[in-house]
Amino acid sequence: MKVDLNKWYRCKIDDQIYKELLKKSDWQGIKHIFVFFTSLFICGGMAYYTWGSWWAIFWFFLYGTIYSCGNPIWHETGHKTAFKSKLLNEIFYQIGSFMTSFEPTRWHWSHFRHHGHTLFTDPLDFEAQVQKPTDLFFILCHVIPFGLLFYLHRSAQFESLKHALGITTPVMEECIPKRERSKCRWISRIHIAIWLGSIILSLYFKSWLPVLFILLPNFYGKTLFEIFGIIQHAGLLNNSKDHRLSTRDVYLNPIFSFLYWHMEYHIEHHMYPMIPSFNLKKLHALIKYQLPPAKKNLWDAYKEIIPAILKQAKNPNYKIDVQLPNTKLT
Repeated sequence: MKVDLNKWYRCKIDDQIYKELLKKSDWQGIKHIFVFFTSLFICGGMAYYTWGSWWAIFWFFLYGTIYSCGNPIWHETGHKTAFKSKLLNEIFYQIGSFMTSFEPTRWHWSHFRHHGHTLFTDPLDFEAQVQKPTDLFFILCHVIPFGLLFYLHRSAQFESLKHALGITTPVMEECIPKRERSKCRWISRIHIAIWLGSIILSLYFKSWLPVLFILLPNFYGKTLFEIFGIIQHAGLLNNSKDHRLSTRDVYLNPIFSFLYWHMEYHIEHHMYPMIPSFNLKKLHALIKYQLPPAKKNLWDAYKEIIPAILKQAKNPNYKIDVQLPNTKLT
C-alpha cells in the first residue's frame, strides 16, 4: 500500500459508524473517575493508617502508582472526550494536570503539536522527541522510583519553575501563542505554591506525609505509567505521516487498560483523536486488519522496544521495521 505523505494516512471506516463512535458520555467519564479516585483514596487511607510500619511502603507504592495515572485524566479531558460536559472536562483537566505536574496551558498546546506532528523532528514534537534514544540512563531513570531526581533539570516540575520565574522556554516559544503565555506562567506559580505548601506542612508537622501525598508521587510511583508511556512510540519511525509507522498498539489486561484509560489502542487514538477512549476498542475491532498486528502484552512490546533502543544508542538512525498489511516498509 503506497502512503501519500502529503496528508496523514487514515484507515477506512464507514461514516455512520464513525459518527456513532464519536458520541461522548458523561456516565462513562463519571464512572471512570469515581472508580479511580475511590481506589486512590482507599490506598491513601491505608498508607496513612499503616504509617510507621513496613506495610506503609506497599500502600504508598499503590497510592503513587494510581496517582501517577492521573496523566490519562489530563490526556482524555484535554481532548474533551472524557465527558460530554465541557465543565467536567475542564475541572478534571485542571486536576489531572496538577496530579501529573503538568502546567495545563503548556501541555494543551504541546499536545496539539504532538498530534499534528507525531514523532517529527522538524517541527519538533516536544512530547515524543524530548529525549534522545542514546540517553539510556535517562530512559531508565523514568521507570526507577525516585530515578528522575537525577534529572530534575529536565523534569516537568523544573520547567514549571522556569515558567513561573518568567523564563520563555523553547516549548513556550514554539508552541504556546503569546496571548496564552501569561496564563501559563500564573498557573505554574499556583502549582509551585501548592508544592511549597506541602513542604511547609511537612516541616511544620515534622512529618513526611504531606510531601508523600502531594509532591512526591510522580517521583516514587511513576514506574507503571512510564512503562505504559514508552510503548506508544519508542523505536518507531520519525517524520512519517502514517501513524501505523510511528505509533504502537498493545493489548493490556483490564486493570492496566483502566489505569491507562484505554490508550493502549494508540494508533487508533492518533488517527481519530476525537473518538472517546471507551470506544477505541470498538474502533480497533473494525480497522485492525488495516493495521500492524498489535503486541500481545507489555512483554511482547518490550521484546521489540528494548533491542531497538539499545541499537539506537549506537545508531540513532535505526528504526523498527514495521510490517503493514501485505507490505514491508523499511
